[in-house]
Amino acid sequence: MDSSCPHEGGPLDLGDIEDLGDGKRVLVCPWHHFDFCLETGASSMGLQNQVYEVRVVQDMIYINTQNELCLSDSIPNEQCTHNDVEPSPSEDTLCFWATKILCTPDPKEKVAMTLEVQERWNSGEITEVGQATPPVQPSRKENLTVLQPGKIKRGKGGTQASRIALLHSLANIEQWAIDLSWDIIARFSSVRLDTGEPLPRQFFSDFVKVAGDEAKHYHLLETRITELDSFFGALPVHNGLWQSATDTSHNLLARLAIVHMVHEARYIHVQARLKFAREHLDDPDEDWENVIWSDETKIELFGKNSTRRVWRTKNDCLSTFHDLVKQHFKGYLKPPFNTEGRKTAGMTEEWYVPLVKPPS
Repeated sequence: MDSSCPHEGGPLDLGDIEDLGDGKRVLVCPWHHFDFCLETGASSMGLQNQVYEVRVVQDMIYINTQNELCLSDSIPNEQCTHNDVEPSPSEDTLCFWATKILCTPDPKEKVAMTLEVQERWNSGEITEVGQATPPVQPSRKENLTVLQPGKIKRGKGGTQASRIALLHSLANIEQWAIDLSWDIIARFSSVRLDTGEPLPRQFFSDFVKVAGDEAKHYHLLETRITELDSFFGALPVHNGLWQSATDTSHNLLARLAIVHMVHEARYIHVQARLKFAREHLDDPDEDWENVIWSDETKIELFGKNSTRRVWRTKNDCLSTFHDLVKQHFKGYLKPPFNTEGRKTAGMTEEWYVPLVKPPS
Protein backbone atom coordinates (compact mmCIF):
# COMPACT_ATOMS: atom_id res chain seq x y z
CA MET A 1 0.00 0.00 0.00
CA ASP A 2 1.15 3.54 -0.69
CA SER A 3 2.70 5.06 2.45
CA SER A 4 0.95 8.43 1.98
CA CYS A 5 -2.69 8.86 3.06
CA PRO A 6 -4.75 10.14 0.07
CA HIS A 7 -6.62 12.51 2.42
CA GLU A 8 -3.80 14.88 3.40
CA GLY A 9 -0.60 12.92 2.88
CA GLY A 10 -0.51 11.48 6.40
CA PRO A 11 2.25 8.91 7.06
CA LEU A 12 0.47 5.57 6.84
CA ASP A 13 3.77 3.87 7.66
CA LEU A 14 3.27 5.35 11.14
CA GLY A 15 -0.31 4.08 11.42
CA ASP A 16 -1.77 1.15 13.36
CA ILE A 17 -3.25 -2.11 12.07
CA GLU A 18 -6.77 -2.90 13.29
CA ASP A 19 -8.43 -6.32 13.02
CA LEU A 20 -12.10 -5.90 12.09
CA GLY A 21 -12.88 -9.61 12.20
CA ASP A 22 -13.63 -12.09 9.40
CA GLY A 23 -10.00 -11.83 8.34
CA LYS A 24 -10.34 -8.15 7.39
CA ARG A 25 -7.56 -5.85 8.56
CA VAL A 26 -7.25 -2.11 8.04
CA LEU A 27 -4.40 0.38 8.34
CA VAL A 28 -5.41 3.51 10.31
CA CYS A 29 -3.87 6.90 9.46
CA PRO A 30 -2.35 8.40 12.64
CA TRP A 31 -3.34 11.97 11.67
CA HIS A 32 -7.09 11.80 11.00
CA HIS A 33 -8.00 8.15 11.69
CA PHE A 34 -8.98 7.25 8.12
CA ASP A 35 -8.95 3.46 7.73
CA PHE A 36 -7.75 1.60 4.61
CA CYS A 37 -8.30 -2.08 3.86
CA LEU A 38 -4.91 -3.77 3.51
CA GLU A 39 -6.18 -5.88 0.59
CA THR A 40 -8.12 -3.36 -1.50
CA GLY A 41 -6.97 0.06 -0.26
CA ALA A 42 -10.62 1.12 0.20
CA SER A 43 -11.63 3.29 3.18
CA SER A 44 -14.94 3.37 5.02
CA MET A 45 -14.73 7.17 4.62
CA GLY A 46 -14.98 6.84 0.82
CA LEU A 47 -11.29 7.31 0.03
CA GLN A 48 -9.15 4.94 -2.01
CA ASN A 49 -5.44 4.28 -1.61
CA GLN A 50 -3.05 2.58 -4.01
CA VAL A 51 -2.21 -1.05 -3.25
CA TYR A 52 0.49 -3.20 -4.83
CA GLU A 53 0.68 -6.90 -5.58
CA VAL A 54 3.11 -8.73 -3.27
CA ARG A 55 4.56 -12.19 -3.89
CA VAL A 56 6.94 -14.34 -1.86
CA VAL A 57 9.12 -16.61 -3.98
CA GLN A 58 11.85 -18.71 -2.34
CA ASP A 59 12.15 -16.42 0.68
CA MET A 60 12.32 -13.35 -1.56
CA ILE A 61 9.63 -10.63 -1.47
CA TYR A 62 8.59 -9.08 -4.77
CA ILE A 63 6.42 -5.94 -4.92
CA ASN A 64 4.84 -4.97 -8.22
CA THR A 65 5.19 -1.18 -8.35
CA GLN A 66 6.21 1.35 -10.94
CA ASN A 67 8.22 3.36 -8.40
CA GLU A 68 11.31 2.59 -6.39
CA LEU A 69 10.67 1.78 -2.74
CA CYS A 70 12.58 3.41 0.10
CA LEU A 71 13.51 1.89 3.45
CA SER A 72 14.74 4.20 6.21
CA ASP A 73 15.54 3.92 9.90
CA SER A 74 13.19 5.44 12.44
CA ILE A 75 14.20 8.42 14.56
CA PRO A 76 15.71 7.30 17.89
CA ASN A 77 13.49 7.81 20.92
CA GLU A 78 15.40 10.48 22.86
CA GLN A 79 13.68 11.70 26.00
CA CYS A 80 14.52 13.95 28.89
CA THR A 81 13.68 12.93 32.41
CA HIS A 82 11.43 14.74 34.84
CA ASN A 83 14.44 15.93 36.82
CA ASP A 84 16.36 17.34 33.88
CA VAL A 85 14.78 20.75 34.45
CA GLU A 86 15.15 22.17 37.95
CA PRO A 87 13.82 25.60 38.96
CA SER A 88 16.01 28.30 40.40
CA PRO A 89 14.58 30.45 43.21
CA SER A 90 13.86 33.31 40.81
CA GLU A 91 12.77 31.20 37.81
CA ASP A 92 9.03 31.36 37.20
CA THR A 93 8.56 31.92 33.47
CA LEU A 94 6.18 30.42 30.94
CA CYS A 95 9.00 28.72 29.03
CA PHE A 96 10.43 27.16 32.18
CA TRP A 97 7.08 25.56 32.95
CA ALA A 98 6.52 24.60 29.30
CA THR A 99 9.79 22.66 29.35
CA LYS A 100 8.99 21.21 32.77
CA ILE A 101 5.67 19.90 31.41
CA LEU A 102 7.38 18.44 28.34
CA CYS A 103 9.74 16.58 30.67
CA THR A 104 6.89 15.27 32.84
CA PRO A 105 6.25 11.61 31.91
CA ASP A 106 3.07 11.00 33.92
CA PRO A 107 0.07 12.18 31.83
CA LYS A 108 -2.09 12.96 34.88
CA GLU A 109 0.66 15.14 36.29
CA LYS A 110 1.15 16.71 32.85
CA VAL A 111 -2.56 17.57 32.67
CA ALA A 112 -2.68 18.97 36.22
CA MET A 113 0.43 21.06 35.67
CA THR A 114 -0.90 22.34 32.33
CA LEU A 115 -4.15 23.55 33.87
CA GLU A 116 -2.30 25.13 36.81
CA VAL A 117 0.13 26.99 34.55
CA GLN A 118 -2.76 28.13 32.34
CA GLU A 119 -4.55 29.59 35.35
CA ARG A 120 -1.40 31.31 36.63
CA TRP A 121 -0.60 32.76 33.18
CA ASN A 122 -4.14 34.03 32.63
CA SER A 123 -4.30 35.59 36.11
CA GLY A 124 -1.00 37.39 35.61
CA GLU A 125 0.83 35.47 38.32
CA ILE A 126 3.30 34.31 35.65
CA THR A 127 4.38 37.47 33.85
CA GLU A 128 7.46 36.61 31.79
CA VAL A 129 7.70 34.38 28.71
CA GLY A 130 11.38 33.69 29.37
CA GLN A 131 13.57 31.17 27.55
CA ALA A 132 14.29 27.47 28.03
CA THR A 133 15.57 24.61 25.89
CA PRO A 134 12.87 21.98 25.26
CA PRO A 135 13.71 18.27 24.96
CA VAL A 136 14.11 16.58 21.58
CA GLN A 137 11.03 14.54 22.46
CA PRO A 138 8.62 14.72 25.41
CA SER A 139 9.00 12.20 28.21
CA ARG A 140 6.72 9.20 28.63
CA LYS A 141 6.32 6.79 31.56
CA GLU A 142 8.83 3.96 31.63
CA ASN A 143 6.13 1.29 31.81
CA LEU A 144 4.42 2.65 28.69
CA THR A 145 5.00 0.24 25.82
CA VAL A 146 6.07 2.16 22.73
CA LEU A 147 6.00 0.05 19.57
CA GLN A 148 7.28 0.81 16.13
CA PRO A 149 4.57 2.66 14.17
CA GLY A 150 2.35 0.25 12.28
CA LYS A 151 2.86 -2.62 14.74
CA ILE A 152 -0.18 -1.97 16.93
CA LYS A 153 -3.21 -4.22 16.44
CA ARG A 154 -6.46 -3.17 18.05
CA GLY A 155 -8.62 -6.29 17.96
CA LYS A 156 -12.05 -6.85 16.47
CA GLY A 157 -14.32 -3.88 15.97
CA GLY A 158 -17.57 -3.50 17.93
CA THR A 159 -16.27 -5.08 21.13
CA GLN A 160 -15.52 -3.40 24.45
CA ALA A 161 -11.86 -4.13 23.80
CA SER A 162 -12.02 -2.15 20.56
CA ARG A 163 -13.79 0.73 22.35
CA ILE A 164 -11.04 0.83 24.95
CA ALA A 165 -8.43 0.67 22.19
CA LEU A 166 -9.98 3.62 20.36
CA LEU A 167 -10.23 5.64 23.58
CA HIS A 168 -6.62 4.75 24.29
CA SER A 169 -5.58 5.89 20.81
CA LEU A 170 -7.42 9.21 21.20
CA ALA A 171 -5.91 9.79 24.64
CA ASN A 172 -2.47 9.21 23.15
CA ILE A 173 -3.25 11.81 20.46
CA GLU A 174 -4.38 14.32 23.08
CA GLN A 175 -1.23 13.82 25.14
CA TRP A 176 0.88 14.61 22.07
CA ALA A 177 -1.35 17.62 21.35
CA ILE A 178 -0.64 19.00 24.82
CA ASP A 179 3.07 18.63 24.19
CA LEU A 180 2.87 20.24 20.74
CA SER A 181 1.48 23.42 22.28
CA TRP A 182 4.12 23.62 25.02
CA ASP A 183 6.89 22.79 22.56
CA ILE A 184 6.06 25.66 20.20
CA ILE A 185 6.02 28.03 23.20
CA ALA A 186 9.44 26.97 24.49
CA ARG A 187 11.17 26.22 21.20
CA PHE A 188 10.34 29.50 19.47
CA SER A 189 10.15 31.94 22.39
CA SER A 190 13.17 33.94 21.20
CA VAL A 191 12.06 34.21 17.57
CA ARG A 192 11.65 37.72 16.22
CA LEU A 193 9.37 38.81 13.41
CA ASP A 194 10.74 40.26 10.17
CA THR A 195 10.03 43.68 11.68
CA GLY A 196 12.52 42.92 14.46
CA GLU A 197 9.79 42.74 17.09
CA PRO A 198 9.42 39.75 19.43
CA LEU A 199 6.43 37.46 19.14
CA PRO A 200 3.36 39.14 20.68
CA ARG A 201 2.22 38.01 24.10
CA GLN A 202 -1.07 36.89 22.58
CA PHE A 203 0.84 34.29 20.53
CA PHE A 204 1.82 32.52 23.75
CA SER A 205 -1.62 33.00 25.31
CA ASP A 206 -3.21 31.30 22.30
CA PHE A 207 -1.11 28.18 22.69
CA VAL A 208 -1.54 28.13 26.46
CA LYS A 209 -5.29 27.97 25.81
CA VAL A 210 -4.91 25.16 23.28
CA ALA A 211 -2.76 23.20 25.75
CA GLY A 212 -5.45 23.66 28.39
CA ASP A 213 -8.19 22.49 26.02
CA GLU A 214 -6.22 19.38 25.10
CA ALA A 215 -5.53 18.66 28.77
CA LYS A 216 -9.28 18.71 29.47
CA HIS A 217 -9.87 16.39 26.51
CA TYR A 218 -7.27 13.94 27.79
CA HIS A 219 -8.91 13.96 31.23
CA LEU A 220 -12.32 13.14 29.72
CA LEU A 221 -10.91 10.27 27.69
CA GLU A 222 -8.79 8.89 30.54
CA THR A 223 -11.81 8.99 32.86
CA ARG A 224 -13.87 7.01 30.35
CA ILE A 225 -11.08 4.44 29.99
CA THR A 226 -11.10 3.98 33.76
CA GLU A 227 -14.90 3.54 33.75
CA LEU A 228 -14.39 0.64 31.34
CA ASP A 229 -12.06 -1.04 33.88
CA SER A 230 -8.88 -0.19 32.01
CA PHE A 231 -6.22 2.52 32.23
CA PHE A 232 -4.06 4.61 29.94
CA GLY A 233 -0.90 2.60 29.37
CA ALA A 234 -2.68 -0.73 29.32
CA LEU A 235 -2.13 -0.81 25.55
CA PRO A 236 0.93 0.06 23.49
CA VAL A 237 1.26 3.43 21.78
CA HIS A 238 3.50 4.94 19.12
CA ASN A 239 5.12 8.35 18.79
CA GLY A 240 4.48 8.87 15.09
CA LEU A 241 2.53 12.07 15.72
CA TRP A 242 5.72 13.79 16.84
CA GLN A 243 7.20 13.46 13.35
CA SER A 244 5.75 16.73 12.04
CA ALA A 245 7.09 18.57 15.09
CA THR A 246 10.54 17.08 14.58
CA ASP A 247 10.55 17.93 10.88
CA THR A 248 9.70 21.58 11.61
CA SER A 249 11.69 22.12 14.82
CA HIS A 250 14.10 24.48 13.04
CA ASN A 251 11.58 26.99 11.67
CA LEU A 252 8.58 28.67 13.30
CA LEU A 253 6.91 29.45 9.98
CA ALA A 254 7.31 25.81 8.90
CA ARG A 255 5.82 24.64 12.22
CA LEU A 256 2.85 26.99 11.86
CA ALA A 257 2.38 26.10 8.20
CA ILE A 258 2.41 22.32 8.57
CA VAL A 259 1.16 21.56 12.07
CA HIS A 260 -1.32 24.39 12.55
CA MET A 261 -2.30 25.90 9.19
CA VAL A 262 -2.58 22.58 7.33
CA HIS A 263 -3.45 19.97 9.95
CA GLU A 264 -5.31 22.16 12.45
CA ALA A 265 -7.22 23.99 9.74
CA ARG A 266 -8.50 20.58 8.70
CA TYR A 267 -9.79 20.06 12.27
CA ILE A 268 -7.18 17.50 13.18
CA HIS A 269 -8.60 14.58 15.20
CA VAL A 270 -12.21 15.37 14.23
CA GLN A 271 -12.65 12.29 12.05
CA ALA A 272 -11.37 10.10 14.87
CA ARG A 273 -13.71 11.76 17.35
CA LEU A 274 -16.70 11.54 15.04
CA LYS A 275 -16.00 7.85 14.49
CA PHE A 276 -15.87 7.38 18.26
CA ALA A 277 -19.10 9.32 18.78
CA ARG A 278 -20.95 7.19 16.21
CA GLU A 279 -19.90 4.06 18.07
CA HIS A 280 -20.79 5.42 21.51
CA LEU A 281 -24.21 7.00 21.19
CA ASP A 282 -25.10 5.69 24.65
CA ASP A 283 -22.41 7.80 26.29
CA PRO A 284 -23.33 11.17 27.88
CA ASP A 285 -23.87 13.67 25.07
CA GLU A 286 -22.20 16.51 26.90
CA ASP A 287 -18.97 14.52 27.27
CA TRP A 288 -18.49 13.94 23.57
CA GLU A 289 -19.76 17.40 22.62
CA ASN A 290 -16.93 18.75 24.75
CA VAL A 291 -14.37 16.49 23.07
CA ILE A 292 -15.56 17.00 19.49
CA TRP A 293 -16.61 20.62 19.30
CA SER A 294 -14.58 22.60 21.84
CA ASP A 295 -11.48 23.12 19.68
CA GLU A 296 -12.55 26.49 18.27
CA THR A 297 -9.20 28.02 19.14
CA LYS A 298 -7.49 25.85 16.56
CA ILE A 299 -9.14 27.48 13.55
CA GLU A 300 -8.90 30.86 15.29
CA LEU A 301 -5.14 30.45 15.54
CA PHE A 302 -4.94 31.25 11.86
CA GLY A 303 -7.71 33.80 11.41
CA LYS A 304 -8.24 35.97 14.46
CA ASN A 305 -5.20 35.58 16.60
CA SER A 306 -1.45 35.71 16.53
CA THR A 307 -0.58 33.03 14.00
CA ARG A 308 -1.91 35.20 11.22
CA ARG A 309 -0.09 38.23 12.62
CA VAL A 310 3.17 36.30 12.27
CA TRP A 311 2.43 35.73 8.59
CA ARG A 312 1.32 39.31 7.99
CA THR A 313 4.86 40.51 8.74
CA LYS A 314 6.10 38.86 5.56
CA ASN A 315 5.52 40.72 2.29
CA ASP A 316 5.65 37.41 0.41
CA CYS A 317 3.61 35.45 2.95
CA LEU A 318 1.56 33.50 0.40
CA SER A 319 4.51 32.27 -1.63
CA THR A 320 6.44 31.51 1.57
CA PHE A 321 3.54 29.44 2.90
CA HIS A 322 3.22 27.54 -0.38
CA ASP A 323 6.96 26.85 -0.50
CA LEU A 324 7.01 25.56 3.08
CA VAL A 325 4.07 23.23 2.51
CA LYS A 326 5.66 21.83 -0.64
CA GLN A 327 8.93 21.33 1.22
CA HIS A 328 7.58 19.73 4.40
CA PHE A 329 4.24 18.20 3.40
CA LYS A 330 4.12 15.10 1.23
CA GLY A 331 1.65 15.26 -1.64
CA TYR A 332 -1.18 17.66 -2.40
CA LEU A 333 -3.88 19.04 -0.11
CA LYS A 334 -7.05 17.04 -0.66
CA PRO A 335 -10.54 18.58 -0.99
CA PRO A 336 -13.31 18.91 0.02
CA PHE A 337 -12.53 21.89 2.26
CA ASN A 338 -14.69 23.65 4.81
CA THR A 339 -14.57 26.77 2.66
CA GLU A 340 -16.93 28.85 4.79
CA GLY A 341 -15.18 27.94 8.03
CA ARG A 342 -11.80 28.84 6.58
CA LYS A 343 -13.16 32.07 5.10
CA THR A 344 -14.61 33.05 8.47
CA ALA A 345 -11.18 32.51 10.01
CA GLY A 346 -9.54 34.61 7.30
CA MET A 347 -8.00 31.69 5.43
CA THR A 348 -9.16 32.51 1.91
CA GLU A 349 -8.85 30.13 -1.02
CA GLU A 350 -5.65 31.74 -2.29
CA TRP A 351 -3.85 30.12 0.63
CA TYR A 352 -4.76 26.49 -0.07
CA VAL A 353 -6.29 26.06 -3.55
CA PRO A 354 -2.87 26.39 -5.29
CA LEU A 355 -1.73 23.39 -3.21
CA VAL A 356 -4.47 21.14 -4.59
CA LYS A 357 -3.56 18.67 -7.33
CA PRO A 358 -4.45 20.25 -10.70
CA PRO A 359 -6.99 18.37 -12.83
CA SER A 360 -5.42 16.01 -15.33
